[in-house]
Amino acid sequence: MNLKVIILAISAVAVGLVELIVGGILPTIANDLNISIGTAGQLITVFALVYAISGPVLLVLTSKFERKKIYLISLLVFLAGNVMTYFSPTFTVMMIARVITAMSTALIVVLSLTIATKVVKPSQQARAVGFVYMGISSSLVLGVPLGILISDAFGWRVIFLCIAALSVGSFILISLFLEKIPGAQAIPLKVQLKAVASVKMGSAHLATMFMLAGHYALYAYFTPYLEINLQLNSTWVSIAYLVFGVAAVSGGALGGTLSDKIGAKKSVLIVIGSFAVALFILPFSTTSIVFFTPIMIIWAMLSWAISPPQQSYLIQTDPSTADIQQSFNNSAIQVGISLGSAIGGLAVTQGGSVSNLPWIGSVIAVIGLLCALISFSRPFVSKEVKLEKVSE
Repeated sequence: MNLKVIILAISAVAVGLVELIVGGILPTIANDLNISIGTAGQLITVFALVYAISGPVLLVLTSKFERKKIYLISLLVFLAGNVMTYFSPTFTVMMIARVITAMSTALIVVLSLTIATKVVKPSQQARAVGFVYMGISSSLVLGVPLGILISDAFGWRVIFLCIAALSVGSFILISLFLEKIPGAQAIPLKVQLKAVASVKMGSAHLATMFMLAGHYALYAYFTPYLEINLQLNSTWVSIAYLVFGVAAVSGGALGGTLSDKIGAKKSVLIVIGSFAVALFILPFSTTSIVFFTPIMIIWAMLSWAISPPQQSYLIQTDPSTADIQQSFNNSAIQVGISLGSAIGGLAVTQGGSVSNLPWIGSVIAVIGLLCALISFSRPFVSKEVKLEKVSE
């Protein structure tokens, strides 16, 4: 794989860790800041919302500027946010720091994705995006257990100091190995929003959102699911998370390779359809860890295999708004995480069993599959966007 793509993936790991790593240490943060666990949970909710909104907006505002410079500035802001988190004396200060890191993370991730497609051959674009998504997915999946380990050994604040150190390493690598990449002529925001809001592009983003929502409807409550249905103790739960994480990370490469070989559209349909099936049959495998593990691995791999072919599809469909489409799709992931977690929590609190969450997730994923089919059935919108740009 191209060295520059590897560096971009490393940066994605560094910045991606900050989002969900607090999930496993909420009680510790709550005790230290004298707040409830529910209030501490807002650190995740606010981060996801700010991330989802700020990514597309910041990409538009910075589109005319040289990309390497914007990338390095974003890393410096990200560094400042994590240092601020480390020293935060109150919940309010920490929340402000989370907003700062969320905004910088959103821009860094979308820049990593868009730059990755520019430093490789067209035939390798999906694979490059998949490699960057390996970094993103690894940080999201492995962040929680990693955060618990560091917090238990050194305290929760040290986690953010470590992330800050990783961002310094990313800054150095980007400075040394990434060449200057000129900015592009800014496409009017209303034109970009119109392209995203079209049935074709909008339903593509909804497909991503619903698949991730289906995933997190169960994954957000994976620990109680394992304890109740497989009677696993904390050691085996940790092992399950590790296996899941390794499989999920490999899913990004799987999606990219599949897209390069059979095309983006077929890959999207295969991934979402297989994902829905895997979730549906998962409860039937809980009779034994031997049966459950391979199904869990398939589910984990497919959970992050959607991003490379979906990003490739968006690029191929409307090259004139490729950057903003990738940014919005990344936002769709964040909304899906929030939506799925909320749906899963609502299902459990309303008297439902955590054992039913895989079926709920499967139904949500099927909705995503229908959205993908709608998108594929619609005509291209690129001509419409170009005409409007000319008229302006």
